[in-house]
Amino acid sequence: MKLIIISGRSGSGKSTALRALEDAGFSCIDNFPVELLPSLVSSVLTEQEASAKQASALNPAYAVCIDARSHGLETFPEFHAQLDPSRIHCEVIYLDALSGTLVKRFSETRRRHPLTNDETDLLQAIEAEKTLLSGISNLADLTLDTTLMRGSELVEVVRKQIAEDRSPGISMLFRSFGFKFGVPVDADMVFDIRCLPNPYWEENLRPQTGADQPVIDYLGEQSEVQEMFEDIRTFLERWVPRFEADNRAYINIAIGCTGGRHRSVYMAERLKAHFNGRFDNVLVRHRETEL
Repeated sequence: MKLIIISGRSGSGKSTALRALEDAGFSCIDNFPVELLPSLVSSVLTEQEASAKQASALNPAYAVCIDARSHGLETFPEFHAQLDPSRIHCEVIYLDALSGTLVKRFSETRRRHPLTNDETDLLQAIEAEKTLLSGISNLADLTLDTTLMRGSELVEVVRKQIAEDRSPGISMLFRSFGFKFGVPVDADMVFDIRCLPNPYWEENLRPQTGADQPVIDYLGEQSEVQEMFEDIRTFLERWVPRFEADNRAYINIAIGCTGGRHRSVYMAERLKAHFNGRFDNVLVRHRETEL
């Protein structure tokens, strides 16, 4: 049985993620009470065992959304700890965004936050929700920062990184970004490459990105760039297998330069090309150029 738990603060994109999983063939349940999860798992496993005896193929895949409205949130860590990994492949996906972004999204949609009342305003409710969901967020296999994500990008990430069948090995995501716009909160590792020569100061290269050949050629000629690539490559080759051996399903590696358009894009693409084939699921995203 494959079980995906989707959670996160209200307005972070949980409904979009759940719809993407539904389109990928998952049986999806929204706002599911946590105390009923053991019954759901037991029922599905019983059906799976009966199907196996009849020699019919059954590989159930469920996605359950748990949020501030769900009853029994405090029981989730106990449920998670009791899961049998030999029978249930469970992944916890936690979505979040900056509090100011969540406030703006609620203001634009005019929806009511589930925790607001006569004594609690919207921002207070959003901050309180973080504490309420900490029992789930602390167990997340993958945290996605949707602050700067469009809905279509979130759907693509869910489809490629979560929904698609893949080997049990680790999924690597290289994400380029610009420090001037903030460090991605979902990064597991952050590499700062702002010390490298900057194509921005070359007038003919300024309008282009690190995915364009003239910028690739310029950076490829710089010895410091090659040294940085080798150091990051060596570090990841040594330590990512350790994370994989520790049963980590996902690792997000952020590569940052000043504006997130030249050096970080180049480095993320080059690292993705190097590790593609060494690991089964290697992705790349460019936060500042894909907006």
